[in-house]
Amino acid sequence: MKTSAQAIRLGWKTLRRDLRAGELTVLLAAVLLAVAALTAVGFFANRLQSGLQRNAAQLLAADVVVSSDHSISAALRAQAEVLGLHTAVTVVFPTMARADDAQGGASRLVSLKAVESGYPLRGQLRTTAAWQPAMTAAELAQAGEPMVSAPPPGQVWVDAALLAALEIDLGDTLHLGDAALRVTRVITQEPDRGAGFLSFSPRVMMHMDQLDATGLVQPASRLSWRLLVAGEDADAVQLFITQMRAYIGSDAERGLRLMTQDDGSPQMRRTLERAEAFLRLVALLAALLSAVGVALAARAFAQRHLDAAALWRVLGLSQRAIFGAYLLEFLVAGLLASLAGALVGYAVHHVFVHMLAGLLQVQLPSAGWWPLALGIGMGLTLLMAFGLAQVLQLAQVPPLRVMRRDVGNLRPVSRGVVAAGLLGFALLLFVISGNVQLGAIAVGGCAVAVLSFAVLAAMAIRVLRATVSERTAPRWLLLATRQVAARPLFAVIQVCALAVGLLALVLLVLLRTDLIQGWQRATPPDANNRFVINIQPDQADAFRQALMQAGVHDYQWYPMIRGRLVAINDHPVSANDYDDADARRQVQREFNLSHSTVLPADNRVVAGAWVPEQSDGLSIEQELAERLGIALGDRLHFDIGGLPHSARVTSIRTVDWASMNANFFVLFPRSHMPDLPVSYLAAYRAPETPGFDNALVRQFPNITNVDLSAMLLQIQQVLGQVSRAVELLFGFALAAGLVVLFAAVTATREERAREYAVMRALGASAQLLRHVQRAELAGVGALAGVLASLAAIAIGWALARYVFDFAWRFPLGAPFASAAAGALLALVAGWWGLREVLQRPVAQSLRDA
Repeated sequence: MKTSAQAIRLGWKTLRRDLRAGELTVLLAAVLLAVAALTAVGFFANRLQSGLQRNAAQLLAADVVVSSDHSISAALRAQAEVLGLHTAVTVVFPTMARADDAQGGASRLVSLKAVESGYPLRGQLRTTAAWQPAMTAAELAQAGEPMVSAPPPGQVWVDAALLAALEIDLGDTLHLGDAALRVTRVITQEPDRGAGFLSFSPRVMMHMDQLDATGLVQPASRLSWRLLVAGEDADAVQLFITQMRAYIGSDAERGLRLMTQDDGSPQMRRTLERAEAFLRLVALLAALLSAVGVALAARAFAQRHLDAAALWRVLGLSQRAIFGAYLLEFLVAGLLASLAGALVGYAVHHVFVHMLAGLLQVQLPSAGWWPLALGIGMGLTLLMAFGLAQVLQLAQVPPLRVMRRDVGNLRPVSRGVVAAGLLGFALLLFVISGNVQLGAIAVGGCAVAVLSFAVLAAMAIRVLRATVSERTAPRWLLLATRQVAARPLFAVIQVCALAVGLLALVLLVLLRTDLIQGWQRATPPDANNRFVINIQPDQADAFRQALMQAGVHDYQWYPMIRGRLVAINDHPVSANDYDDADARRQVQREFNLSHSTVLPADNRVVAGAWVPEQSDGLSIEQELAERLGIALGDRLHFDIGGLPHSARVTSIRTVDWASMNANFFVLFPRSHMPDLPVSYLAAYRAPETPGFDNALVRQFPNITNVDLSAMLLQIQQVLGQVSRAVELLFGFALAAGLVVLFAAVTATREERAREYAVMRALGASAQLLRHVQRAELAGVGALAGVLASLAAIAIGWALARYVFDFAWRFPLGAPFASAAAGALLALVAGWWGLREVLQRPVAQSLRDA
């Protein structure tokens, strides 16, 4: 009992003393940074998932939607309301809208949508009554106001494109069938508008109560009905989804389709999933860096306390008391650093939420305790696994050390302790990664890299010693070489530590650059914001000439062929052959096919080969092939406007649907297919010329001109916010890397002080020793930089291919830049951490030795 009380008092005293003296600064900084990065990502990941769900719900205008090709039965609606869920019904169909004769009587095909008063259940419907013909898409979006109800009876809300096409204004009359309704507002944001070609006609929105008055709903009308369902009880929503899946699967009612939040925007979902994976990678690498920093700082701490521990033994303290004192000091220090890191992480995650305010527009649930527990667990694990085992050796220092400095030095930690610590740390890293592939590549890649660093560093030291000649080499270079070669183990450890720190930094720089550039390439400032379809062959030349005259020279132009898949390898295709609802739906509708001898830039062949002008070949999109069970070599038979056409699958490719480019499920690698009925699609960046779209539609009245400016603006805003969040957390990894660099450089400070003291006693000048120190640091840093860049390129390629799914471009200049950065950082860290070594009096260094 006496020993325990003694250990507690001594532990508190040493903790206060070491904190005042700065002995724990590097060690606690490493723990704080790791915990801060981890908890920031943990708290933010929870909220990001909520944001993804909210975003998907907005794109559905509900939590779940049941679509139907006939009116929604009262039984389905009652089934949702029994569970306490809110419901609303909408119906959409194409029809002709006509301006009043007083305004010219022009007509246009529109997409009419009738909604009930509760619409939308999720997200916001935004409109404006301040529309002006010269307003840009950005100005129109900013002018939008949230609406709390459907259009009042007798009124309609419309897209701005319809006003321009019919040359009417707000307040004018619009004729829909037998009804004459007044246009009162312009729609600026419609949550469930969708992005399919069927939704590209200008929208006209009216109240459901007005639908019968139009007389447009006839027995042969093709209407799309939707039952919107939402509720605050997530269990009730999930139960309704389960019930509806069972009901649809029973074929009790034909023509039903269930849409959940998983059917949200692929562009936004994919972007945010990549961002979350990158943030987790940053936290993972920050933890790896901190582990190295803790190990180096703990060893330096223990080395500096050897004499104090020996003095305690002389004064009669037992090994148990010394053990308990250092254990208490490290536990309390680690807990304080972990709590401080958790507080920093909690604050930083609020910064993330603020940066993504455009995405996370609703009040999110409060943060849970799991990220806090994980962060504190990580902090204590770092200290226990990588620091405490070395420090606890102080309890075993013999009292004789007070007289003989050559006894009681630190020994290597036992393999069992190292293995147990590494195993627990690796398990925590896999929990952090949240992704088996991400964790395996990052952790496994870094482990292999460290082993490679050690082997290559040892080889480099041998080569260096053999190649630097005593006769011809400058004196400072010769001494620097001998310094490194005299303690090869320390040199290897130093190179490995520096290389691990630089590896993480180089890896994050390369991935961050490619990730953000990939987002920017998908939606660059000059991205396509117009898609025009239904251009007839006899209009092609005139349409392209109209674009050229308007200054549009860079545009995409593809033939578009509508075809239905009727057989695979002579086996007729039927929806009953597939269990997957998406597969059944896709074989029941026509595909958009096209042909080109050039593989689109955002397509990548993953199987087979793209062979231009291959007469009997086609390329199919990978997900569609997997969904329909299509493999290389299969022969696909299409019905194209009543004409049969077949071809063999010669390549399978991935398609970046998130890009603002024209993409197709099936491409024929041919320049001409004159026997098939075809129309054309154009995708381009519209000029800022006022009235350009309206003039184009007047010249070619049959085309469908799709304005994606508002959607593109929203995506670019969100990508900018996500990029800033990525940049912020990147700073944590940068700080952790600098801590590792500082700890690695200063780990041998006392040994250097003794060696420099001996050389100065033998006549070496301070200037010569400065040259020796700089040469050694620059050489070690450059070697670490080269090794780090090579490992970062290999690991980055694996992460880009298997986790982030973007093309990896080999950075040729990375090894040179990394070598220069490594040398510079090592020199800076050495100047900061070792500047007092050369200023220390020779007599003091020799007495200490």
